[in-house]
Amino acid sequence: MSIYQNKKAVVIGGTHGMGLATVERLVDGGAEVLLTGNNEANLTRIQERFGPRVHAVKSDISDLGEIAVLGATVGQKLGSIDLLHINAGTSLLEPFDQVTEASYDRQFTINTKGAFFTVQRLAPLVRDGGSIVFTSSVADVGGYPGMAVYSGSKAALISFASVFAAELLPRGIRVNSVSPGFIDTPTKGVAGITDAERAEFKALGDAITPMGRNGTADEVARAVLFLAFDATFTTGARLTVDGGLSQQLSPAA
Repeated sequence: MSIYQNKKAVVIGGTHGMGLATVERLVDGGAEVLLTGNNEANLTRIQERFGPRVHAVKSDISDLGEIAVLGATVGQKLGSIDLLHINAGTSLLEPFDQVTEASYDRQFTINTKGAFFTVQRLAPLVRDGGSIVFTSSVADVGGYPGMAVYSGSKAALISFASVFAAELLPRGIRVNSVSPGFIDTPTKGVAGITDAERAEFKALGDAITPMGRNGTADEVARAVLFLAFDATFTTGARLTVDGGLSQQLSPAA
C-alpha cells in the first residue's frame, strides 16, 4: 500500500526504537527517507536492510557544524521534503542535587539546542504545506523525580514547536509534537542503564500506566505519521501517546 508514494522525509535519530519504527512505516508506504544516527554499525545495518529507498547518514545533532553539513546532504539527496521528524534525544535519571554541568549540558545540547538548529537549517527544505513533528515526552509537563533537566529540556522543545508553528503558518507548514510515556524500545530512552535497570523501568511502566503496559515503538510511529500527513487542521499541538499516564486514569470498578 503506497500511501506515502512520492513523499520524502527526514528522520533525525532513525536507527532504532521509535525513529526506526517511523522509518519502517514510511518506507512500507512508498516514501523515500533520509535518516540520521551516530553509530556506524547501526547505519550500515539500516542501509543494507532498506537499500536505495533509504539514505542512512552519520550526523551528530549536538554539533552545529554537522547540522550544517546535514542540510547540504538533504538538499543534495532529496531536494525538498514533506516531513522533518526530530526524534533524537537523550535522558539521564539524576536527582537534581546530583546533576553535573556536563550532564545538564549534554541533555540540553541534544534535546533542545540541537533540535532548534536542525529545524532552523532544514525548514527551508520543507515544502510549503509540509510538516515538522518532534518527539518530546510526557515528562515535558508535571514533575517526575530524577528528571529535572530532561523535563526542562523537553518543556523548552514544546515551546519551540509552538513558536515554529506560528512562524511557519505563512508557508502552511504544520508543526506538532508527540509526547510518549513508557515505550518498549531497546534503550528505554535512558542513557547508560543496565539490562536489569531497563527491565525494572519496563516493569514500572507496566505497573503505573493505566492501560497496564508499555507502548510499542510502532504505536508512537503511527501517531507521528498521523500528525505528519493526516491531521491537516492541526498545528502547534502536543499529542500524548502514553496509555493514559498523564491523565491519571483509573479503570472503572
